[in-house]
Amino acid sequence: MAVTPLPPPDRAEAARAVLLAKKRLGLRWDAIAEAVGKSTVWTTSALLGQQTLTREQAVAAGNLLDLEDAEVDALTDPPVRGASAVDTTDPLVYRLTEAVQVYGATISELVREEFGDGIVSAVDFEMDLERVEDPKGDRVRITLNGKFLPYRVW
Repeated sequence: MAVTPLPPPDRAEAARAVLLAKKRLGLRWDAIAEAVGKSTVWTTSALLGQQTLTREQAVAAGNLLDLEDAEVDALTDPPVRGASAVDTTDPLVYRLTEAVQVYGATISELVREEFGDGIVSAVDFEMDLERVEDPKGDRVRITLNGKFLPYRVW
């Protein structure tokens, strides 16, 4: 009986392999980002399947994480974005969603007042995350920095 070869891993399977290797090797995202040559936020997003990696970036990550060649190849596949790529039941993601539900209209109104009618781009975008020490318990500062894109009138 012939054995049917398994299909190559997809982006989601490659992301799981990255997470397992990261844990097995005791690595932090900043160390992986240094090997890839990009920011910690971008590298994390890319290795979780939401950004496009070049072959060189995927190989650098694969070498550090001791990934299989097929997993490295999958890291160069088109990214998977949108709601289906995010576990909205994850407590942190759920709370961020809640923050947008509570403050989204306020953010939208204040952006419109400052810039006019438009959107904040997630394409031309940067994010930073940092720990802010506080005697009542450390806080998380998340900075979202996207280019303003006015709606075009024609």
